[in-house]
Parts: sequence; structure tokens; C-alpha cells
Amino acid sequence: MAFNAQKFIEEQSEKARKAMGEGRAIIALSGGVDSSVCAALMARAIGKNLEAIFVDTGLMREKEGEKVKAMAKRAGINLKVVDASSQFFLALKGVEDPEKKRKIIGEQFIRVFEKEAKQYGATFLVQGTIAPDWIESGGAGRHTIKSHHNVGGLPKKMGLKLYEPLRDCYKHEVRLLAKELGLPPEIADRQPFPGPGLAVRIVGGITAEKAEIARKCCAIVEEEIEKAAASNSAELPWQYFAALLPTKTVGVRGDERSYQFTVVVRAVRSLDGMTANFSHLPPDLLQKISSRITNEVRDVGRVLYDITNKPPSTVELE
Repeated sequence: MAFNAQKFIEEQSEKARKAMGEGRAIIALSGGVDSSVCAALMARAIGKNLEAIFVDTGLMREKEGEKVKAMAKRAGINLKVVDASSQFFLALKGVEDPEKKRKIIGEQFIRVFEKEAKQYGATFLVQGTIAPDWIESGGAGRHTIKSHHNVGGLPKKMGLKLYEPLRDCYKHEVRLLAKELGLPPEIADRQPFPGPGLAVRIVGGITAEKAEIARKCCAIVEEEIEKAAASNSAELPWQYFAALLPTKTVGVRGDERSYQFTVVVRAVRSLDGMTANFSHLPPDLLQKISSRITNEVRDVGRVLYDITNKPPSTVELE
């Protein structure tokens, strides 16, 4: 049976009102399509009893906070911005294992939300969790591929009741909901962004300096691919970004030897993220991306392109 976005919104709005009554809720709003759709849906369902929280972890995309504020204002969503970047970097200091990083990030989010919920008088935490999140996080006989911070990364004890209206939806269905809810194309058609943010695009240990490198490289990749797609000189992939590798390689800057970081560019085609094929980007586009990154991000001396499908890889690197 085809997915009926209007019917889904009506049913979930009614379920939310029954589940929460006159109680208040906070929602984690990252600016991605999942959390934005969830926030718009819940705002329609419980209105003034909802407060959206955007947590600046220091691991977000370039100017993400400004974009989220603008989107929330257009959608009539009550939004509060919390800068918790120092808290997240401190908790992640010296941690290299990807699963540990995801679990730490999940717990830090919850601690921020618990504090904000107490101030707002909320008893519910709403999340934009979708089906691939809990499928890949394992449990109930499923192998853990990677613990999504909003599922496998949740702490065992938390002082809020969890509510996830999109839990059984897939990404293409969420996009249909976005359009039905009247969200603008820049949200409805926005490429996925991982909940842990740039943490899963920095292989190995995380620092504020590495996060800034990854952020600048991601911005360049997004800008150049979107520009090429707009001029019909390249496809617009399902997801596209840059990731920072933990290794440095030797290069040349002018007449001098350099020893700088390596960045890998990743672009894939997919429907729901469960499987993916790498995008065949034109060589001249890849060359432009490489030139911009190595010229504008001076800590990077080498750029690679990832041509691995999912499986055997995942879309993100960690």
C-alpha cells in the first residue's frame, strides 16, 4: 500500500495528543529533514506545549544554527539554541573508537535535554528517529552495524519519556511528510546529516581544530556539487560530504615540504540509506573540489574519492 502522508500526519497528531495530554515536551531539532518533519508534526499536534532545542555540539555544519533558526521561525516552531560545544569536546577527548564516540554523544545530548526539560517543565523528549536508525543499531536478534546516537547511544537511565512518531518511517517517506507539512524544499529535499554530526566524519580522535577542518571541507563539497547539479553538469547525489582521515601525508607547498591531513570525499546514490552506490562524479568536478580544499583549507594536503558501495561500507565513515 502506498504511503499516505496526509493520513499519517492526522493519525500521529491524534496519537501525540492522547499520549501527552496537557503535558509539555521538548524536541531535538538538528535542522535535518527527520527532526524538522518531527518538529513540524508535533507543533501541529501539541502547539504551545512543545519547545524545540537546537544543541550546538561544535560538530555541526557551517552556519547550521542560523539555518535552523530561520526554518523554525517560518514553521512557527518555538526554538531554543543551546551552545554545548565545550561539553561535547571535553567528553570526547582522547576517544577514538567509533562506537564509544556515538554512545558518548548520545548521552551528552540526553544530559542537555534533561536540563532544558526541567527548565521548561517537560516530561517528554521527542526524537526524529526513523526505521534505519534502530535497524542499524541492532538488538532483538539484529547485529549492530553502528549505534545511532538516538537509539543505541541512549543512556540506560534518563529522566524523560521518549516519544518517536517517525520510528517506522524511511527517508523517502519522511520527505513526503515534509512536503505535506509545507516545509520548504531546502528542508524537504535536504541531504541527510548524521545525528553525531562531524564526529562520524572525523576518523579517530576528535578536537575542535579537526572539526573546523571537516566543517570547511564539507561546505566546499556541498557547494561545488550543488552548483554542478544546478547547471546539469553532474547528478545531485543522495548524500555528499568530506571526511577527515587520521593520517598525514607528505606534499609540496611552493618549494617546501609539507606534511598535512588527508580528506576523503564521499557521494552516494540511495533511496533510504539502507543500501547505496557511489556516485560517478565528473573528473573535472572532483578536480575543482580537490583544488578548493587544498587551497582554502591549509591543513589539508591530499584529497581522495571514495568509490565503495554500501555494503560493504556504510555511507558515513564511522
